[in-house]
Amino acid sequence: MAAVGAERRGAWCVPCLVSLDTLQELCRKEKLTCKSIGITKRNLNNYEVEYLCDYKVVKDMEYYLVKWKGWPDSTNTWEPLQNLKCPLLLQQFSNDKHNYLSQVKKGKAITPKDNNKTLKPAIAEYIVKKAKQRIALQRWQDELNRRKNHKGMIFVENTVDLEGPPSDFYYINEYKPAPGISLVNEATFGCSCTDCFFQKCCPAEAGVLLAYNKNQQIKIPPGTPIYECNSRCQCGPDCPNRIVQKGTQYSLCIFRTSNGRGWGVKTLVKIKRMSFVMEYVGEVITSEEAERRGQFYDNKGITYLFDLDYESDEFTVDAARYGNVSHFVNHSCDPNLQVFNVFIDNLDTRLPRIALFSTRTINAGEELTFDYQMKGSGDISSDSIDHSPAKKRVRTVCKCGAVTCRGYLN
Repeated sequence: MAAVGAERRGAWCVPCLVSLDTLQELCRKEKLTCKSIGITKRNLNNYEVEYLCDYKVVKDMEYYLVKWKGWPDSTNTWEPLQNLKCPLLLQQFSNDKHNYLSQVKKGKAITPKDNNKTLKPAIAEYIVKKAKQRIALQRWQDELNRRKNHKGMIFVENTVDLEGPPSDFYYINEYKPAPGISLVNEATFGCSCTDCFFQKCCPAEAGVLLAYNKNQQIKIPPGTPIYECNSRCQCGPDCPNRIVQKGTQYSLCIFRTSNGRGWGVKTLVKIKRMSFVMEYVGEVITSEEAERRGQFYDNKGITYLFDLDYESDEFTVDAARYGNVSHFVNHSCDPNLQVFNVFIDNLDTRLPRIALFSTRTINAGEELTFDYQMKGSGDISSDSIDHSPAKKRVRTVCKCGAVTCRGYLN
C-alpha cells in the first residue's frame, strides 16, 4: 500500500493497562512487535490500510482518510483514491455510508449528490464505529474458533446495529463447576462390544434403549435419557453410540437479530431432522444460588438458567457468563430444537449433560431456537430454563413471533 521499509526482528511486548494508541506508539518507537495490538513484522515498518475513516474532494480529486493497521489514530493520513488498492474496504465504506443515510431516512435509501465535497461528521463517525465493530467481531470470531473443540466452525455477523462482542462472556466447551461442586464421577464400567449398534451396550446396562439409528438420528422419545459409550468402553471414536461427545458438526453463525432479541444463532448448512446440534453448557451452581441469580436476571429481562431436574432439583446450569454457542440461542414457542438428557462418563443422575437435537429439517440460514419451558415438540420431560417457583418472578415478554406464542418466557 505504501513505502516498504527494511524489516527487523523485534521482541514481543506485553500489553499493559494503557490506551491502544499509546501502546502502539511505544512499541513502534522501541521497534517491538506485538500481535495482540496489531503490530507485526509485516507492518512494523510497512503500512497497510486497516479501514477508511472519512472522505473529501479537493480540486476534483477524491481523498480518503486512512487508518493504518497497527498505527495509532494520530498517524491517520489523507490519501488520494488512485493510491488505494483496497476495493473491499472502499466497498465497505460505501455500504456503511449508504446504510447510515438509509437509517436516517427511516429505511428509505437515498443517493448522495455528486457535488458533495465532504461527509457530515455524523456520517464519518458512524463509518468509523462500524469499521471498529467489524474488526472487533472478527477478532471475537477468531477467538471463538480457537477455543471450540468441535468440528463445526463459528461465524459472527451484525448488520443490524453497532453492538460489539459481549464484554462479560467466556467461551467454554463443558460444564464449569462452581466452588464446592464436584463433577468428577467417572463411569466404573464400559462395554466390550465389537459393534455397539447390535450388541448389548451401555444403554442396555442402564435399562434404556440405544438412542440412535444407523443414520445417527435420535429415535427415542423426549424425556428418555441417552446413555452413550464412555472412556472405559473398548469401542473406538467411530462408534455409533458416540454422537453427543463428537460435538457440533455444523457451521453456525452468531448473528444480531432485527426484532429486538439481541444475539441469535442460525445454521449455515442444512440440518436433518432428529440430528444432534449442540450441547447446552455453563456454570453448574446449586438451585439455591440459581434462585438468587434468577431474581437478578428477571429484572434485566434475560434468562440463562437451566434446571438439571432429571431426577432431582439440586443443580442448575447458568450460561450467563460461561457457555458455548447455545448461550446465544433464542427461545421460541414453536422451536426447531429439542432437549435430551445425556450421560457419558459422569453417570450421576443429578448432573446430566444437556443436548439439543433438531425436531425437523432445518434449512441453511434458519435461526435455531428451543422452548425455554420445554413445552413444545411433544416434550414430556421436566427440564426447563428458569422456572423456579420459590418466589414470585418478574414475567419476561416473549418476542418469538410464533403463531403459537404464549406471550411470556416464564
